[in-house]
Amino acid sequence: MALSFLNFMNNLSHHKSGPIEFFERKGHSELEVVLLHGIGSNALSFESLIKELPDSWRLIAWNAPGYGNSEPLKLDWPIAEDYALALKNFFNRLKLKSPLLVGHSLGALIATSFAANYPKNVSKLLLASPALGYGQAVNETLDSKAQERIDELELLGVEKFAKRRASRLVANPDEYPMIVSKVIKEMMRINIPGYIQAVKMLASGELLKDALKLNCPTDVVVGAEDIITTPESSLKAYETLNSVVLSNFTELQGAGHAIYQQSPKNFAKSLKKLAKSNFLITSTG
Repeated sequence: MALSFLNFMNNLSHHKSGPIEFFERKGHSELEVVLLHGIGSNALSFESLIKELPDSWRLIAWNAPGYGNSEPLKLDWPIAEDYALALKNFFNRLKLKSPLLVGHSLGALIATSFAANYPKNVSKLLLASPALGYGQAVNETLDSKAQERIDELELLGVEKFAKRRASRLVANPDEYPMIVSKVIKEMMRINIPGYIQAVKMLASGELLKDALKLNCPTDVVVGAEDIITTPESSLKAYETLNSVVLSNFTELQGAGHAIYQQSPKNFAKSLKKLAKSNFLITSTG
């Protein structure tokens, strides 16, 4: 496992730009892809996926604010737009213009907010197992499901919390102990303050409202066995999209919520399909 990690790291460069830590794999084509992880994960969770993507692509995986060595946002209760602004500032520092943006779960909430607010800075969008958010008002009593996440983490600590939750993210976990182990390893890297901020953002998130504003080609992909952001839930995001974006909806068989870790080859196929597609989007003003 250590050797595999070192080989992976040899293909990536590790950086910090302003408050954001990120990993980059240089490419020699014009295509730039930015990867946004979910609430219980981090940039290194994309290891298996990155190995399946063309060497020519420039790949950037950030650690969201409050994750890894990225600094948390200076807000008690940030909303999706705050993370989107942090991403916009990150793009500006790296001089990224309009990459293909991939968001998984909570990362999809951020990606959708970003694309809705900064449409000129995204060429295409892939929403993977998108978390829709609970839509509650900021600074009200936290939604019970969201509060339960925080209480469980603070009660159990990061290690026990990760071990308890990880198997729910993998389809048929008893058959894939190595995948479960990887999910546990990445979840154990979470920082409690950053996670609490992310939970609050999830509670107030409204992906479906932002999805109505999208005008870039957008695909939705979900694991057929996902019990966290179910295919039915992901279909809501897909059906909300304006028909002008000409999106595709894909269910990956045999994959759970940890979709790009459990099914990296098929996830990569979906991403390559979107990258190669030629869409003509007419501005709606």
